[in-house]
Amino acid sequence: MLIVYDSLTGNVERFVKKLGMRNIKINNGLIVDEPFVLITYTTGFGEVPKRVAEFLAQNHSYLVAVTSSGNRNWGEKFGLAADKISERYKVKKLSKFELSGNESEIENFLQEVHQLGKCTKMDSN
Repeated sequence: MLIVYDSLTGNVERFVKKLGMRNIKINNGLIVDEPFVLITYTTGFGEVPKRVAEFLAQNHSYLVAVTSSGNRNWGEKFGLAADKISERYKVKKLSKFELSGNESEIENFLQEVHQLGKCTKMDSN
């Protein structure tokens, strides 16, 4: 499964590098033509970053699931970008992780993606 991500402070990028999965960082004009999981950060008071929103406007048809980073100090706004993207595009929210993720959060994410892969393969038969 392809991981597509955006990172502002480097936390999401560090998380992605720990996964050992094929990945690509969002840049202007990026077009993805295969199923992918999005990993993003949350900005402001629980908002989806502008570059991520613009990317999804062009690429949401291949979006399978979403995960976001955040800081638990924000309480109910923690990682809220994942909730908003999941709701808007009707895709699964896999998880949320704090800062660059701990070992448990990484393992949880990998298990979720593995299960998603099984479901995607079964659906395509």
